[in-house]
Order: sequence, then C-alpha cells, then structure tokens
Amino acid sequence: MPNQQKKVLLINPPWVIGEDKNLWKQVGSCWPSLGLAYIAAVLEQAGSQVRYLDCSAEHFTVNDAVKAIGEYQESFDFIGLTATTPLINNALAIARAVRKIFPRAKIVFGGVHPSILPDEIMAQPEVDYVVIDEGEETFMELVQGREPKDILGLCYKENGQIIKNQLRPLIKNLDDIPPPAYHLLPMDKYYPAVGSYKRLPAMILFATRGCPGRCTYCHRAFRGIVRKRSAQSILNEIKILKKNYGIKEVAFYDDTFTLFKDVVKEFCETVIKEKIDITWSCFTRVDCVDEAMLRLMKQAGCHLILFGVESADEQILKNIKKNISLEQVEKIVKLSRVIGIETRASFMFGNQGETEETIKKTIDFSLKLDPDEAQFNIATAYPGTELYDWAKERGYIKIFNWDDYSMSNVVLELPNLSKEKMQYYYALAHRRFYLRPKIILRRLFRIRTFDQLKQEIRGGLLVLNFISDKK
Repeated sequence: MPNQQKKVLLINPPWVIGEDKNLWKQVGSCWPSLGLAYIAAVLEQAGSQVRYLDCSAEHFTVNDAVKAIGEYQESFDFIGLTATTPLINNALAIARAVRKIFPRAKIVFGGVHPSILPDEIMAQPEVDYVVIDEGEETFMELVQGREPKDILGLCYKENGQIIKNQLRPLIKNLDDIPPPAYHLLPMDKYYPAVGSYKRLPAMILFATRGCPGRCTYCHRAFRGIVRKRSAQSILNEIKILKKNYGIKEVAFYDDTFTLFKDVVKEFCETVIKEKIDITWSCFTRVDCVDEAMLRLMKQAGCHLILFGVESADEQILKNIKKNISLEQVEKIVKLSRVIGIETRASFMFGNQGETEETIKKTIDFSLKLDPDEAQFNIATAYPGTELYDWAKERGYIKIFNWDDYSMSNVVLELPNLSKEKMQYYYALAHRRFYLRPKIILRRLFRIRTFDQLKQEIRGGLLVLNFISDKK
C-alpha cells in the first residue's frame, strides 16, 4: 500500500481516574502530548493521514475513549499510544480494546515508560511495537513500510521472541523537525494551571530536549544529551500560534529553559525588538540564571519561573545529586521578586536520607524562602531512575501498581518514615504555607482582572478542600 494511503491514529491516554488526591492535578494544567504532535507533523509531511485523539483534553475515561474510537468510520493501519508511568495501565487498556475494534491495525507504544521498560510492554499481546526515545524518524520508517529489523530504535516480535534493535542516534538539529501538528489538536480545550498564567489562550512549547541534571529521582531523558532549537525556530512557532490560534501566553516546559543562554538572550531581544505581544513562564534551575538574564526575561514578557529546590537539607541535596546550594536558592528567588518575576518553588519529601527532622526543615525553609507558590511532592521511585534502583534493592518500594505513581501517593517507605507520617507532613506543608495571612494578602493584592480573581478563588477553594480532606 502506498505510504500516502496509510492511516494513523495517535492517542494521548486519559489521566488516572481514582483515589488520587494530588492537589496539583486538581489545580493543574491540561496540555497536549507534543511528542505525539511532532510525530503527527512528520507523518503528515511524509504523506500519511493522521488523526489525534486527546483523551486528557476531552476528559475521557478509558471507557469514553474506547467508545469514541469505536465510532470512527474509517480503519487505521497504525495506532500509536504514548504513556508516562502513571498512565501506562490506561494506555494498555485502550490498546486491548482497540485490538478488537481494529484487528488489522499495528499497535505502537512510545513515551517514557515504554522506552524504559520495553520488555514489560512488548510482553502484552496487544502491543506490536515499542519505539524507544524520540519517535519521529522511527515511527515514520515503520509507517513507510521499512522492515522492522532495519529500523533503529524499534522493538518488535519475531517468532514469539522480543527483538530490540540498536538505539537510534538522537536528532542533532531540532530545527529540522516541523512544528507540532496543532491543526489536529483540540486547541480550545487546553489550559494552564491555576495561578500560572497572565492571559488566555495559552499553549506549551519546548525550546530544548533533554536535561543536564543527574538527579536520582529523575529519568535521564534522551540519555542525558541536551539539544537546543534556535531562537528563530522558537519565535516562528510562537508566531504560528498567535496567528492561527490567538495564543497570548506560552509556557516553556523544558526541564532547564535557560541552559543555553545565547538562545534565551536572542529570543528575548527579538521579542523586545519586534514588540511580539506574548507573556510566558518557564522551568529552570537557580544555577542557570543571573541578574542580567532575569531582567532581560522580565522585559521580554516572562512573569513566572518554577525552580526545583526539593530539600532544605544539604546532605539530601547531595544524596539526590541536585548540585545546588540553599544560598543560591535564596539569592535567586529574592532577586526574581525584586525584578518582578513571580516564583514557584518545588519541594519533595521522601528521598534518600529523609527523616521527620529534615522534612520539618524543608517546610520551615519554604516559609523562609517565601516564593509566590510552593509545590510539595512525595518522592516517587519511577522505573529507570537511581531512586528506583536504590529503593527496590533495599525493599523500600511497597507499591508496584503504576496507577499510584503520581507524586502524591506513598509508594516507597523509608525505615523511619511510615506512609501515615508522610501523608501527615504532605498535608502539613500545604497547610502551613498556604494558610498564612501573608501569602493570602499578597495574592489578593496582585489581582488586576476578573479572570485573575476567578483563578485565585478557584485555587483557594481547592487548597482548602485538599487541606480539610487530609485532616
């Protein structure tokens, strides 16, 4: 069959529906899988017909997704699903149903979890292929009909055996990849987290791939190799989003947006020079910004930065290989406030060396640091991380149901930290940080629009409900 006639359905599975009480999921964002959207763009460029089903954006359960898929009036040659660890069970449930609806379609899995545990996924009878790491070129070659044995980065089955091909070299020039296939996405159904934006509509963007960090709780995405897009490529995509979808705000979801200072500088200077009307936020590290860069970012429309802090105990920071100091954290958060950029600091309880005393120290530090928002998580031992290997070897992992791996459930228990104690401190941290008159008044005084008022009311009610539920 000629490639241009190949039909592909790409599926972003639904979030887990259950007892998960993760506050940040309740107040959080809903974004597309840009990984799938990039693959869709490459496939379309090569002549394939592509559909994109975003179960998260549609607020579908697994049953809703299966029903929607069953209503398609066309058949598909390939069906691709992406999944992180907490979504893998939902993705597999959809794949099992899809196999019955489209028995001739080849089912392909990709994303972080399948890339780390390809044998686990390939062992499922409904899965035909797993794509490791970047999917654009591997998926395209598969759809074009190349022999599986000749496709780098692909896992497949032959005579009942799982075959794992050699890894594919990572894409060197990210500018060679076409922009995500936004026209296939339900763009009106995406939204940012409460309190994280200035204007709507908004969309996420990636300026890089990979992370230079070696933190023990993180999977080394893309083998720890970081690559960058050019400033012009980023700007061109923003202009497309503004022109075609009226986007006013961008959230850069890179692990470390400011790693390549030359790109950030050119990006900011061009936004200022061309008077591009965009507001934006980003994630980065306190050791990857300085005063000059923060001032330039502010001038170019940056209003919020998330910094990963994780712990206020220096030994734990060493244990998890965070490689930052609390002095750096205090300096950069204070400097950001002076410049006029809001900050969100993320903290994590339950890493190597954690005790009740170190948790109390971290909570106290969050109050002293006083960022505009604090995000508290429970350390989760994801497969493929040093933390997972360390905890599993010592028998600390008590739960192996991937549905529970949401950073709000206790899946590993340290010797002196029971599940009950962890849940207690998780709730206490939110209560102590967000019920301070200081933080409440600060947020109220920053309200300038009716939309901001609605954000603050919604966020405040969700925090109160979360805290009262945990008492």
